[in-house]
Amino acid sequence: MRLGLNLGYSGSHLSVDLERVLHAERLGFDSVWAAEAYGSDAITPLAWLAGQTSRIRLGTAILQMSGRTPAMTAMTAMSLDQLSGGRFILGLGPSGPQVVEGWHGQPYGKPLTRSREYIGIIRRILEREAPLTHDGVHYQIPYRGEGASGLGKPLKSILHSRTDLPIFTASISPNGIACSGEVADGLIPVWMNPERMDLIEPHLQKGFAKSGTGRTLDGFCIAPFVGGVIGDDLEQCRAPMKGMLALYIGGMGARGKNFYNDYATRLGYEAEARKIQDLYLDGKKAEAMAAVPDTLVDEVSLVGPKERILDRLEAWKESPVTDMIMSAGQPELLEVLAEALL
Repeated sequence: MRLGLNLGYSGSHLSVDLERVLHAERLGFDSVWAAEAYGSDAITPLAWLAGQTSRIRLGTAILQMSGRTPAMTAMTAMSLDQLSGGRFILGLGPSGPQVVEGWHGQPYGKPLTRSREYIGIIRRILEREAPLTHDGVHYQIPYRGEGASGLGKPLKSILHSRTDLPIFTASISPNGIACSGEVADGLIPVWMNPERMDLIEPHLQKGFAKSGTGRTLDGFCIAPFVGGVIGDDLEQCRAPMKGMLALYIGGMGARGKNFYNDYATRLGYEAEARKIQDLYLDGKKAEAMAAVPDTLVDEVSLVGPKERILDRLEAWKESPVTDMIMSAGQPELLEVLAEALL
């Protein structure tokens, strides 16, 4: 199992803990990942890190598809991949309607159709077998719609690229997971319980079958975010994880349209998810955080004393998970994980 380091996205000030990344690289971590919401972007930190690291791979978790045309994403991916010596991993996701329509000013549309079209266009750009054309629901290349000059023509990328540049998609819904199995090389299921592959594997198998490529779980990457805090005070270690879970389950989406809330329900926490959302949307964030069950934290993260973390690692090691993308700031935790897994 490979280890990744999750940097997330910035708060009001953008900074990157370079020493933590270099420490992870020295320990043998395979990858480092940056994110974006509606502040800092995911590419700039990775480009900055590419010039100051030598081996660790550089992943986006995730680039918001609605914020960039497929061609722009392909250009960015090819450029950073070449400048980093082939270390780039392209992680993509549809985001949610609040961000897509409220920040990017784009229609949310059909996210799975967008994913299929978007990745298909990117792969054709990477392959350079013919000038690019596409006639789909979300994208028309060359553009011939309202306002078109009529001068657009199919083009082929000037820049050559490796055709096996890995593409991951972020999803937690059954249909989204199936779409990942159909068109991507890996899945980023946000957080997950390694003992509940029944929520993931059947949908991946559906996607594998639909792809018609003969792909299987062997060679396909499953790369969840895994929060981690090491320390003797278990409740104190759980607290940051509860804050994160309360935000996602309670506040990342509208009532009745929150994918993370639905996911928590499928994980077996229907009543708790409803309570967390009600509290969070009522402005009672501390109460929402307190309502996150200890068992959920323990299932999806690594918290507590070293021995407890090592014991829980066994479930992860026995699962088909290929990459643990750790949201962990403590150097000692990175060292414990590297010693146990690498």
